[in-house]
Amino acid sequence: MTGRWPDDNIILYDGICIFCSRWIRFVAKRDASRIFRFTAIQSDYGTRLARAFNIDPGDPDTNAVIHGGVAYFKSDAALMVLAALPGWGWVRLLRGVPKPLRDAVYTLVASNRYRIFGKYEACFLGDDSFRARVIE
Repeated sequence: MTGRWPDDNIILYDGICIFCSRWIRFVAKRDASRIFRFTAIQSDYGTRLARAFNIDPGDPDTNAVIHGGVAYFKSDAALMVLAALPGWGWVRLLRGVPKPLRDAVYTLVASNRYRIFGKYEACFLGDDSFRARVIE
């Protein structure tokens, strides 16, 4: 957890990554209170956010989640989001797994995501309900 950002409950993700886009759809579907908003790293807003947290917009190695004004990265970001979703609070137990191990698994998947899952030619846009939660 490092850095501050003025907006809250923002998930920064790789919009052309099929795995990342499915992650965002997973969150949006389960986020009944509509707490989270989304921004693709390829958008103007997403690029500014990425640069503010030293994430390379051209080759992102992590997603980021801004919650409570604090930025979370890698496994901390995923666990924070999941723990905020109804019925997923049990994932807080995974914080007991040493962070270096959690982040190593995260990095392994992240660094191979295009090869394993593929990528879109353009950012995933979703339906109107999803787009209403996207910051560009």
